[in-house]
Amino acid sequence: MKLVLLSILLLLASLPAVVPQPSDPGMEASRQEVRVGKLRPQQSVFGEEYPNAFPCLLEHIGRETAINLVPSPIQLESFLDERLRECPFVYANYAERKWDFSEEERSALRKYLENGGFLFIDGGITASFLRGRGRLGLHHSFAEWEATPELKEAFADVLPGHQFTPLRRNDPLYTAFYRGLPDTSLLPDTVRDYTIREKWPDGTYSAVAIRLHGRIAVLCTPIIAMGWGRDTLGRWTNSIRFRILEGTDRLDEALKVASYGGERFEVTREDGGKDVLYCQEPGLPAWCHEPDGRWRVFRYYSSREISDFTHVFYTRLGTNILVHALTQ
Repeated sequence: MKLVLLSILLLLASLPAVVPQPSDPGMEASRQEVRVGKLRPQQSVFGEEYPNAFPCLLEHIGRETAINLVPSPIQLESFLDERLRECPFVYANYAERKWDFSEEERSALRKYLENGGFLFIDGGITASFLRGRGRLGLHHSFAEWEATPELKEAFADVLPGHQFTPLRRNDPLYTAFYRGLPDTSLLPDTVRDYTIREKWPDGTYSAVAIRLHGRIAVLCTPIIAMGWGRDTLGRWTNSIRFRILEGTDRLDEALKVASYGGERFEVTREDGGKDVLYCQEPGLPAWCHEPDGRWRVFRYYSSREISDFTHVFYTRLGTNILVHALTQ
């Protein structure tokens, strides 16, 4: 018996060493270099807004996640660019382009999306009172849970039979990497409760998507690139204000008969109800009549804490979008 055991030990000792392999096949794939694309602004539009925003987001994702992401996106002239095939994810700012495609572009974009590509159109949800005012649309948004009419018309030809539908609050996209909101204790009391309960509950955001084969192929949100950019010293490059709805005693009676100098719009909410917005020039909402009969006014708050919180939230949201696109 001892001789048998000794023979087995000698045999094992003679075998070559086995190098441990990653238990998760995705670990090795995550180390592969990943490049994503960005559609260049068209000359006929206003040019590029937030030029350093997307590279800053890519740098953040490459630093904070296991994805080996190149921080310089491939600059695509159009959907006819041959390098489109190299990009699993493409970012576009809605206000920087016109969204009427040639037949060749429709065909190329359709093929890209059907083959697994992901197109994120930032600012593709714009409030009615901002439509036709492209530059204002970059800086203000009010969720309508609908893509802009131009996008709905364009993609009806690109992907016939498919429509933009709202993302539910429990969509996996919102928890692809980060979960929930950043630390809300830093927010002023005046905006904290509204932010948690109504503005961005559980770290979610207004978004609509076209799905192919069960996955998101085209995603649209109100503009969030304003929250990504940093300067060479690591400071946020712009200040962001908060807009919230507030109510007080006897406000209903006052607003029912109040005059206003702008326009009146109906906005469809996530739950299908309609808010009625009353606006003042230059294109800003003043107050809102909600489906439950409540009247509330819009208030704008500015502070370093509010701006920094929003930057962090938008960066986390952008990270979740891109990580979801690359892993869904």
